[in-house]
Amino acid sequence: MEQFRAKVAEWLFRSATAKLPLLVRYPDGRTEGAGRSRSPVSPVSPVSPVSPVSPVKPAMPVMVLHDPRSFFRRLGTSRLIGFGESYQAGEWDSTDLVELLTVFAAELPQLVPAPLQTLRRAFDQRRPRNEANSPRGARRNIERHYDLSDELFALFLDETMTYSAALFPHDDLGRPVGGFDVLAEAQYRKLDRLLDLCDVGHGTRLLEIGSGWGSLALRAASRGAEVTTITLSSNQQDAVRRRAAVAGLGDLIDVRLMDYRDARGQYDAVVSVEMIEAVGREHWPAYFSALRRLTAAGGRIGLQAITMPHQRMLAAAGSQTWITKYIFPGGIIPSQAAIRSESQTAGLHQLHEFSFGRDYAHTLRLWRERFAEHREGVAALGFDETFRRTWELYLAYSEAGFAAGYLDVHQLVFGID
Repeated sequence: MEQFRAKVAEWLFRSATAKLPLLVRYPDGRTEGAGRSRSPVSPVSPVSPVSPVSPVKPAMPVMVLHDPRSFFRRLGTSRLIGFGESYQAGEWDSTDLVELLTVFAAELPQLVPAPLQTLRRAFDQRRPRNEANSPRGARRNIERHYDLSDELFALFLDETMTYSAALFPHDDLGRPVGGFDVLAEAQYRKLDRLLDLCDVGHGTRLLEIGSGWGSLALRAASRGAEVTTITLSSNQQDAVRRRAAVAGLGDLIDVRLMDYRDARGQYDAVVSVEMIEAVGREHWPAYFSALRRLTAAGGRIGLQAITMPHQRMLAAAGSQTWITKYIFPGGIIPSQAAIRSESQTAGLHQLHEFSFGRDYAHTLRLWRERFAEHREGVAALGFDETFRRTWELYLAYSEAGFAAGYLDVHQLVFGID
């Protein structure tokens, strides 16, 4: 059965990539792809030889298969999880990983036969029950990512230690511009925009759900706001306290190790930046109810949220993916429609929406390049080659999702009905 699945996966892969603007290179020198004509391949017969193609265009990404047999076996057994695991194992590389993944993200769903898309749920791995975002499970899931090592994140984040989309200046064509030297400024621009929309200033009682390493709390406190920020990461709690003390803002920032479901009180503004993605679909009603309950009359709720198309969100719901298995256990990215429905049910009305997905692609590119530059630093922290390839793929995969338009990011502001 495993061999049959591998042959089917090979046939589907070769049929799809033949129509895509990319090339696939095999160890024996054969090269396929880019829509070039070749003999059809039976899903259960050996791969027929293919003549070499003309020289590769510089802009066309090349997927280099080092171990096709293992690649197709993983693909047949675990589909997209296997695709990622094969990269982790060093069984394939690319001349331009982001461009290759952008092509797959933008075009591959349309090339998968409809009957196979319908059968996806029957064959997908289900998410482990112990990764559900109960209060105990949510803390465990957060620790698996955010408590890896503060030093690791410091290698590729800017001085603000902000781990979310930045907002850059744009050129005349609307493209974000600037290198790593302007990333901190772009992060402050993002933070200030959300704080301004929520009227955060001197004396504002502000609750932040999801502290990160404290950049928003510090920025708000520098305006004179009285900040309560909650997190499930003990590493981040310690880091925010240290940074607040160094900045002389410790009296204005209260950092609590707390689940959003346990938060109490009333605040003039409640903000949560890229935290909804970790909540879990079954807990969205509790999350939005908490936002409503914790916001005082006349207050504002500010969210920054990554989104994906609604139908693709529904298709992924409940399924284990490569990202949830290796990067964000228990996570699911919502759609705009899901956010709209959940917020309305909770008694919130939307006052403002702004999307800047291209800026996230640019942010991720800067992080990815910085991560690559600090390869030796990653190893010095005790992380092995498999970990490095895992995070290289994670950053490239995320960048490709925003570059392809499959993912977007929004700043949303709500009032209370």
